[in-house]
Amino acid sequence: MFWVDVAVTHAHSGGLKTDLSILPLLALAAFATGGGIRMLDPLLPLLASDFGVTVAGAAPVLAGFSIAYGAGQVVIGPLGDRYGKLRVAWFALLLYGFGLAACTLAWDLSAMVALRTLTGLLAGAVIPLALAWIGDAVPYAERQATIGRFLTGMVMAQLLVGPLSGVLAEFFGWRASFLVLALLALVVSVLLGRRLGAELWQAPASEAGRGFRGSFRPYLTLFSRPNGQRLMVAAFIDGAVLFGGAFPLTGSLLIERFGYSPAMAGLVVAGFGLGAFTYTRLAKTLVARFGETRLLTLGGVLLALGLVGTALAPNGLVVAAMQFWLGLAFYMLHGVLQARATEALPEARGTAVAAFAMALFFGQSIGALVFGTILHMAGYAAVFVVAAIATLGLMVWSRRLLSA
Repeated sequence: MFWVDVAVTHAHSGGLKTDLSILPLLALAAFATGGGIRMLDPLLPLLASDFGVTVAGAAPVLAGFSIAYGAGQVVIGPLGDRYGKLRVAWFALLLYGFGLAACTLAWDLSAMVALRTLTGLLAGAVIPLALAWIGDAVPYAERQATIGRFLTGMVMAQLLVGPLSGVLAEFFGWRASFLVLALLALVVSVLLGRRLGAELWQAPASEAGRGFRGSFRPYLTLFSRPNGQRLMVAAFIDGAVLFGGAFPLTGSLLIERFGYSPAMAGLVVAGFGLGAFTYTRLAKTLVARFGETRLLTLGGVLLALGLVGTALAPNGLVVAAMQFWLGLAFYMLHGVLQARATEALPEARGTAVAAFAMALFFGQSIGALVFGTILHMAGYAAVFVVAAIATLGLMVWSRRLLSA
């Protein structure tokens, strides 16, 4: 499923080989680190009970991972550009596996928050640097399709890790879920290290003589360019409206408006992942058929319609149908922005993609506060209608980015 049928491409990539047959391993690495985000969805009540706190009291375990994942991008991008993108991603994946294993030994909530924060920082290096490496290795005309294939790993993590984590916890306790994901991350890191071979230990020649502080100068270059500024604004809006706003509140809508159980709501929301997976299979065809501008426009319009449909849904079945639609449409829009991030600063792609990811996470944090306030003041329908209007604004703004 993770195999990618792409011809070998040679390009500068921080000193490491660019044979794209390595992409299945990178997709598995994305699965392992993406799974770290989703694994606690069904585990939080068990973990809270074990540590003698309420579910709300255990929330810092979730926040620590996400904050570290986003804030760590400040350092991760320059490190990847300086020392080699796959080299840094491999090392982070290895330490991430050990960090997950250490989580099984957490003796109280404070220790768990500290360990989850550490694993969030390490996980944040893998997907952005792999995306930047793809930017180095693949011509732009083929890049979005290749990124779509790579993202299969992350999408499958969104679909599978939560339910599987819950099943493991039911039979063996919550610590077993951490142990299994730790073993997966460590196995993938060993396989990836063997695949990279001796080149893993060779420093990129292009970085000779550059001081560490100089590695952060590309941020100034990126933010000084009008298109770099537009891209960061687009990523922020994307994170605020969708990642932090509409998408996380769908499950609550199903539970509070239509009386679904948490388990059933989780199954319905998984339909988003099915739509996203469909995109990863069709990305090459969609890009070839529509081109970037029309694909982004179509994605934005379909997203807005799906959000309005969710707002007006008379029952949970309509919400379920919208989830597949939203998953497919979201990646039509988001995939174009992600591909542009890999081309925003070709001389320092790791920094550019890390900045994009950081803008997404900051947007997500602000969006959670804004849309939480809208929900409190006006209800679920207002949340999804406002998100639909803002998505159309994001689409128009992003079209300006493409035209520039």
